[in-house]
Amino acid sequence: MQDGGHQLLGSPDCRRPQHIQFPRAGTDVSMEDGALDVRAALEGLIVSRGANYADLSRMIGRNAAYIQQFIKRGIPRKLGERDRRLLASHFGVPEQLLGGMPADQSTSPRPIYGAISVPWLSLGTPPDSRAVNGKGRVMGEIAFDARWLRDLEVQPGRVAIARMNGEAMSPDIRDGDVVMVDHDDGVGRLRNGIYVLELDGVMMVKRISIGPKRGRFSLLCDNPHYPNWLDIDPALVNITGRVVWMGRSVR
Repeated sequence: MQDGGHQLLGSPDCRRPQHIQFPRAGTDVSMEDGALDVRAALEGLIVSRGANYADLSRMIGRNAAYIQQFIKRGIPRKLGERDRRLLASHFGVPEQLLGGMPADQSTSPRPIYGAISVPWLSLGTPPDSRAVNGKGRVMGEIAFDARWLRDLEVQPGRVAIARMNGEAMSPDIRDGDVVMVDHDDGVGRLRNGIYVLELDGVMMVKRISIGPKRGRFSLLCDNPHYPNWLDIDPALVNITGRVVWMGRSVR
């Protein structure tokens, strides 16, 4: 097999392999219309990288069956622009391979291959008073390397970042520090640790301490000058996810 190529399982039953030369990241792709089947190309990438449909679907914010339905049933007929961009960045290939326009015809910026856009959440009271559990709080996005995210043992499409407001979690997390929250490590796996959560319409960072009563927990501040909330009814709290990383400016 030539360098930069991957074996593609072209038929649905995966018994008759064919070969497609996948381009390296950052190279232009020139091909006639219809010369490359997007679904076959995506399946070839999935097989060659040892990925699976459900994880990729969740990475781009879709239900677990989305990628499988696209490949096997042709639903939807084509990938949306955002889905295509995220998948191309994840696999480190040009968007044209997955149905995008050639780089010289596209009006959008060239993607950073291997990077994943991570939403930036706003802590405190949301601009939209109807926001629940992070929805309506996204201020923007910032790119992280997909492999670096996987080294943190998180799904690249299931994390967000937020900037700490105030000194309630000082000295571990100070005012202005940036935290990364894992949406998949939330209420279903709740245990002692630092979480981003929402209480009374306010999103905040608190340390959760599981109490002796089943299902009850306390919300603690690391700074002794701030109050703790003990024996909280979990029905009052929306858990956004567990804090898995923290960044700080060096001044």
